[in-house]
Amino acid sequence: MDQPEPSPDQGTAERRRPDRRRERDPLRPRPQPITPRQRPIAVAHPVIAGYNGSASARNALAYAAGMARRLGRPLLMVYVASPGVYCEPLTGQMVGLLRDADSLERWLLTELDQAADAGELEVHVRTRRGTPARELAAIAAEFSADALVIGAPRHFWHHLIGSVPAWLARHARCPVIVVP
Repeated sequence: MDQPEPSPDQGTAERRRPDRRRERDPLRPRPQPITPRQRPIAVAHPVIAGYNGSASARNALAYAAGMARRLGRPLLMVYVASPGVYCEPLTGQMVGLLRDADSLERWLLTELDQAADAGELEVHVRTRRGTPARELAAIAAEFSADALVIGAPRHFWHHLIGSVPAWLARHARCPVIVVP
């Protein structure tokens, strides 16, 4: 026996539900289609090497490169420049020191090539302006760093009045490795 087709009032659940689609309110803004934007390359859980050009920073860079290779993580080289503003003594004029970002990046990559074998490493370079300790801690938190590797202070008075490694050991949210 053939069963009769269900009427619109009977039948499956989809047919019995009222149509919940509403007409769009002309005053309500319509969602805009998402267009892909140029975003910076994401660096997930890198090993960060703070670099300032000193001998101990070069040792720290070599250590950080080896650590990144062993962990299979990217290496993020960070150079923190001073705010770059000073007062000219004769005129009292405030002068800002600017550095070419491209030449700075080339210098950092050359230093990496001289300090360690960078083959098979994903290397990124970032430059910041400000206080080295605060900027290194901020970038380590920003990228969820696995480790922050820096060189030991050069002068003995840093041990007396405080130093970048001492501040980072208290405030950074990742392991801090100080290389002599």
